[in-house]
Amino acid sequence: MEHLERCEWFLRGTLVRATVRRYLPWALVTSMLAGSFLKEFSPLPESYLSNKRNVLNVYFVKVAWAWTFCLLLPFIALTNYHLTGKASLVLRRLSTLVVGTAIWYVCTALFSNIEHYTGHCYHSPALEGIRKECQSKQHCHREGGFWHGFDISGHSFLLAFCALMIVEEMAVLHEVKTDRGHCLHTAITSLVVALGFLTFIWLWMFLCTAVYFHDVSQKVFGTLFGLLGWYGTYGFWYQKSYSPGLPLQSSSSNLKQDSYKK
Repeated sequence: MEHLERCEWFLRGTLVRATVRRYLPWALVTSMLAGSFLKEFSPLPESYLSNKRNVLNVYFVKVAWAWTFCLLLPFIALTNYHLTGKASLVLRRLSTLVVGTAIWYVCTALFSNIEHYTGHCYHSPALEGIRKECQSKQHCHREGGFWHGFDISGHSFLLAFCALMIVEEMAVLHEVKTDRGHCLHTAITSLVVALGFLTFIWLWMFLCTAVYFHDVSQKVFGTLFGLLGWYGTYGFWYQKSYSPGLPLQSSSSNLKQDSYKK
C-alpha cells in the first residue's frame, strides 16, 4: 500500500496540476507535428511499436474508450459522492461519460464514412489496378484487395480525447481528502494510479501513432477532432448551468459546488 500511495502522490503532483490541463493540448499538437515531420523526412527503423499487433495497441488502444470509461466511472462516482453526498449530483457528473461515448461513436462513424466515400479498391498496396466492382471496404478485403481512402486517424482522435478527459476529471483531487485507514482511501488511490498509468499509455501511443502511422493530414484531422471534443465539452458546454458540469474544485460545509470556472 505504501508503494501505491507514493505512486499516487507522484501522479497528484504531475497530472493534477492546472498547468498540465492548460498546456497538454499544445503538447499533443506539438508532438503530433514533430512525430509526423520525423516520419516524413527521417523515418525511424521498424520496431515492435511500429507493428500494429503490439500488446499496447491490441489490448489497450483498440479499446481505449472502454478502458477510459470503466476507470472514470467509479472514480467520478466515488470522488463526487465523497464531496457532495448527493446522488443527483453524482449522476449529473457521470453523464459526462454518456457525452464522451456519444462523441466517440459519432466521430468514429464519421471517419469510417469518410474513408468509405473517398476510397477505392486496389489489387496491391502499390495502389495499382482499381477494382471498381468493390463497393465497400469490407467487400474489398474479402476479395483480397486493398482499400485506400482518406483514413482520418482514429487513434490520434481517441487517444488525445481520452487523455484530456482523464486529466480534466482528475482535477477533483484538489478537494478529495480521505482517511488513510478507510477503504475509500484505498479505492480512490488505486483508481488514481490506474488512471495515471492509463494516461501515460495514451500519450505514449499517441506519439507512436505520429511517428509510425498515417499521413500528416490524417493525423492533423484526427487530433483536431480530439481537441474539439475536449474543448467543446470542458472548455465550453460544461461551464454552462444546463450541462453535466465541471469537476469540483471548491466546496463549502453547506453547499457543494458542482462546477468550476477555469
